[in-house]
Amino acid sequence: MSSLPQAQPLPPLESGDHLTRAEFERRYHASPHLKKAELVEGVVYVPSPVKQNHAKPDGMYITWLTLYATRTPGVEALPNATVRLDGDNEPQPDSMLYIPGRAATVDDEGYVSGSPEFIVEIASSSASYDLHTKKRAYQRNGVSTYVVHLVQERSVCWFELEAGTYALRTAVDGLFQSRVFPGLWLNEGAALAGDVRAVLATLDEGLKTAEHAAFVASLAS
Repeated sequence: MSSLPQAQPLPPLESGDHLTRAEFERRYHASPHLKKAELVEGVVYVPSPVKQNHAKPDGMYITWLTLYATRTPGVEALPNATVRLDGDNEPQPDSMLYIPGRAATVDDEGYVSGSPEFIVEIASSSASYDLHTKKRAYQRNGVSTYVVHLVQERSVCWFELEAGTYALRTAVDGLFQSRVFPGLWLNEGAALAGDVRAVLATLDEGLKTAEHAAFVASLAS
C-alpha cells in the first residue's frame, strides 16, 4: 500500500527573495519567529535585530503620532503594522497616521489596505532602502507624506507629494508642519536630540491652533 505524499515545508523568508505578495504572506505566516519582514517592489527584506539607536526615535515618533490621534477623533496612529500597499508591496512601517476609510482601510483580514496618508521610517543612514526602493513604492502609491529619520546623519527627511512626485521640505524656523494633518507639528532639533518632552510640547502648540480645531470639525461632519 503506497503512502500518501507528504507536504513539503515552505522555504523560509530570506532577504533578497523575489516573491508575489500572496507567496510572501504565505511564508510570513509560516514564520512566527520573525518579528518583521517586508515586501518592497517584489523583493523581501528581513531587517536585522533592532538596536537602541533605532528603537529610541521609533518610540518617540509613535508617541508623537499617538498623542495627535488621541486629540483628533477620526484619525488613527499605528506602530509596525503591515500595509497591503499593492501587489508587489507589503511594507511594515515603523509608524503611520491615517484616516480610516479614506485612502486606506482595514480589510476583512484585519490588515491596513491602501495608502496611509502619513508614514514614518527610522533608517540607519541615507544608504538605506527606506530612502530609495521603499520611497519609490510609497510615492507611486500616493502616500501623501513620508518622513525618514536618519540616525547616522542626524537629519529628518520630510517628503510631501506634489503632482505625484515627492518634494523634500525643509523645516521653517526649526519646525515641520503637516499639510495633511493640521496641527501636527514636529520640532526638528528636539526630534534629533531625542528630547521627547520638547517634541510633545511643540505638538501641543499645534493642537491648540484654529487650523486643528477646524480639521477636527471637518472629520466629525
